[in-house]
Amino acid sequence: MLRFLTAGESHGKGLVVIIEGLPAGLPVTVGDVQSELARRRLGYGRGPRMRFEEDEVTLLGGVRHGRTLGSPLAIEVGNSEWVRSDKWHEEMSPAPGATKAPLTEPRPGHADLAGMQKYGFDDARDVLERASARETAARVAAGAVAKLLLGQLGISILSHVVQLGPVTAKSTVQPTPDDLGRIDTSEVRCFDPDAEAAMIEEIKAAAKDGDSLGGICEVLAYGVPVGLGSHVHWDRKLDAMLAQALMSIQAVKAVEIGEGFDVAGRRGSAAHDPIHWDDAYVRESNLAGGLEGGMTNGEVVWARAAMKPLATLNRPVLTTVDVVTKEETVSFKERTDVTAVPAMGVVAETMMALVLAGEALRKFGGDSLPELVRNRDGYVQSLG
Repeated sequence: MLRFLTAGESHGKGLVVIIEGLPAGLPVTVGDVQSELARRRLGYGRGPRMRFEEDEVTLLGGVRHGRTLGSPLAIEVGNSEWVRSDKWHEEMSPAPGATKAPLTEPRPGHADLAGMQKYGFDDARDVLERASARETAARVAAGAVAKLLLGQLGISILSHVVQLGPVTAKSTVQPTPDDLGRIDTSEVRCFDPDAEAAMIEEIKAAAKDGDSLGGICEVLAYGVPVGLGSHVHWDRKLDAMLAQALMSIQAVKAVEIGEGFDVAGRRGSAAHDPIHWDDAYVRESNLAGGLEGGMTNGEVVWARAAMKPLATLNRPVLTTVDVVTKEETVSFKERTDVTAVPAMGVVAETMMALVLAGEALRKFGGDSLPELVRNRDGYVQSLG
């Protein structure tokens, strides 16, 4: 079974992720991880941090001569800002001491106040540094490895932005893995060029007002075989696992599998995917998003994740309360983006990859990559 654990804070020395359950013999290089982390920095509307964040990757253990050993894989993602600024050496020092500038004004829309109350902190930085979306860099590092594993099984994952602020892509054509390069060259990672231009204009307008924008990304997995997941227990249903994984991304507030919200308003006769036989079982539509009864059905697995507008604004207008004086004030500004929806799509790919890789390992087993592939091939052949 595949599992991973991340550690580290936004302005700390770095992030670390440990991945357990990988088979031996999977080719992995620093470049594989760095290329995925570079994709996480994409998108019009990102803040200045993206321009100097280098995400220096170190493979700390679990890999020898470019291949996994079957032991836990440890990856460090260094924080280039730590290297450039002595401020964070003092502010985020692990040594005993105290900050000279505690943050006592929690920001609305963040984990600040609830976290301070939960743990008894009087400094919001004790919460916000870990709650920050910077943590997703460690997840993307893990997801890069999960994608490599899925690639060995013929599975490809991509994402694209279908809505940014009020602008929605009109095209209903879903991109394929061959379209990923084109998507990543889009400034907003949108597959619809007409919507792309309107999205950029909306970002410019929000930036001028010191405001932020949310949106929706769609993530698709091609080549997923029938039978990942299970109908037997609630926590083994693959659509439930995907929903949890996508909802765990910072600022994501809604998830749908396939045409989840749309089919809720249809009659049953128009809400399902009829099955036919054409030398194999085929469906004439994929409203279910490739999942039925908690299991993959052989169609493209797809889901959408909706991200709220970022709660840290370039124009201080959100009211808060100083936890020490109890006086009302405006929320302080930590460096922020106008929107991070294009990057959220890359993180959504990561979370889907980790869930699918985990279920593939559960289904096919194997201590080594050749054994895993053999088991997968035998299963697929048994389907006819």
